[in-house]
Amino acid sequence: MAGRIEDYALIGDMQTAALVCRDGTVDWLCLPRFDSHAIFAGLLGTEEHGFWRLGPAHAADAQPPTAARRSYRGDSLILESEWDTPRGTVRVTDFMPPRDGAPQLIRIVEGVTGRVPMRSALRMRFSYGRVVPWVHKHEGRTVAVAGPDSVWFDTEAETYGKSLTTYADFTVAPGDRIAFTISWQPSHKEPPPLPEPEQSLVATEDFWRDWVEHCTYHGPYREAVIRSLITLKALTYAPTGGIVAAPTTSLPEDIGGVRNWDYRYTWLRDAAITLSSLLRTGYREEARAWREWLLRAVAGDPENLQIMYGIAGERELGEAELDWLPGYEASAPVRVGNGAAHQLQLDVYGEVTEALHLAHMTGLARNDYASLLQLKLIRYLEDHWQEPDEGIWEVRGPRRHFVHSKVMAWVAVDRTIKLIESGDADGPLERWKELREDIHRDVCEKGYDQERNTFTQSYGSKELDASLLLIPQMGFLPPDDKRVIGTIEAIQRELSTTDGFILRYPTEGECEGVDGLPGDEGAFLACSFWMADDLAMIGRVDEARKLFEKLLALRNDLGLLAEEWDPRLQRQVGNFPQAFSHVPLIDTALRLTASGAYGG
Repeated sequence: MAGRIEDYALIGDMQTAALVCRDGTVDWLCLPRFDSHAIFAGLLGTEEHGFWRLGPAHAADAQPPTAARRSYRGDSLILESEWDTPRGTVRVTDFMPPRDGAPQLIRIVEGVTGRVPMRSALRMRFSYGRVVPWVHKHEGRTVAVAGPDSVWFDTEAETYGKSLTTYADFTVAPGDRIAFTISWQPSHKEPPPLPEPEQSLVATEDFWRDWVEHCTYHGPYREAVIRSLITLKALTYAPTGGIVAAPTTSLPEDIGGVRNWDYRYTWLRDAAITLSSLLRTGYREEARAWREWLLRAVAGDPENLQIMYGIAGERELGEAELDWLPGYEASAPVRVGNGAAHQLQLDVYGEVTEALHLAHMTGLARNDYASLLQLKLIRYLEDHWQEPDEGIWEVRGPRRHFVHSKVMAWVAVDRTIKLIESGDADGPLERWKELREDIHRDVCEKGYDQERNTFTQSYGSKELDASLLLIPQMGFLPPDDKRVIGTIEAIQRELSTTDGFILRYPTEGECEGVDGLPGDEGAFLACSFWMADDLAMIGRVDEARKLFEKLLALRNDLGLLAEEWDPRLQRQVGNFPQAFSHVPLIDTALRLTASGAYGG
């Protein structure tokens, strides 16, 4: 049975990632890429769908023991878990080396005290748990093959097969170190080289230490910021610079419900705000790689800009349901692909333009095509900004004139005007200044409820939407504008949970709401960070700090956040870990540090 979402640790090699539970079970791993088929899909099903457990031996009818302690080794993505047993203490170190050849997941067992009986149980199931591979020996190595894929299992421990599972039973004493490695390779190629676990461990630790040293943030929230930055780096597909929203699919926003989506793709919105955080903390190379990815993905066709792409820039992300998987805690359907890829979301133009603007302002080397792309995006918006769209939350209901979408269209025009005024691009400056004013006037007239003194989710609606919190952060209106303050206070009243966290928008329980879906969802963590930002901007800095620190307390013991927090169940929900939660954590930490709003 899968653990709670917050029970998992992330390890990865910046091309894919695995989730490791507190009991030493790897329940999720896609090879060779984030968006490949899973070979361990127990997270979304049962043990029959693939897992790899490594920990102290236990009775067959007992639950596997959970680690007494676990942590990342320093500022790295190397996981260390320790079990205290009646016979002694044992440590397991899990990591994935930054890739130089075949992708590997390495697990090193180390005896600490006493003599501890251990067991490795490896059950590989290809194609998201559907295909049982052909497992056999090849020159002393264990290999599992199914179609185009092969996974090689190497260890010095003696192994045996039983019930379509590969086992190893062994005992460790103080100083003993026994390594286990799986490596992926196309099945038609020669076997991958024999792994070198100890050398790989040293190289992996060196990589993360060197990378973290580039961070320019040294404020009071450094631990949280560094862990979030490492997580964002882990979600970056190194060969292309594309950034996935999360390494998982179909972890539910509503336990037992249908709000289950595949997040293993690159959303322009998520990637753009990630770029912003990386730039402001000193990571220019990642920002440059993302900009190059963007230019390749959009190519010469900005009029058909998608809201998301594959991690190498793929456009076709067809959505399908895997009916053989019961889903995480019976949350079905399990989906792969994402049908929202071809939605119209006008706010994306603003997020992309804002990211390019920030890259330009922070001195990233000029790219003439990036400036040309920005101009093309504005020409498209000139003709389409007045259309309804699906909005930032990718509603599956009818299109609306979402206020946030219009605000971000204004942002796109505003930042492009600044680019032209700086002398780094040419365009119809006066015409676009008029366009900027037209959009601003339209929003203030049609998206603002004078009686309640608040902006609304869409033109003519009464509902609120947490994305309205971005109005002052984007510079659409100053923080001291009464309409901004009224909107912040209205969202606090109408979209706040009992513990003070913020919902995205109203949902309607069993009926379909604005998003066209039944059921509810938890508090969207990014929105709660946005609220903390806004409170700081309007001078309520102590309140902002308290909310921020409550949000930090929601992180699991390793500093990781999913997409949402369920206030009823008091647990994390949604895909995990979620870039769209860790980015605003960084942003709010920077804002509070700049304002001096932090505890002693």
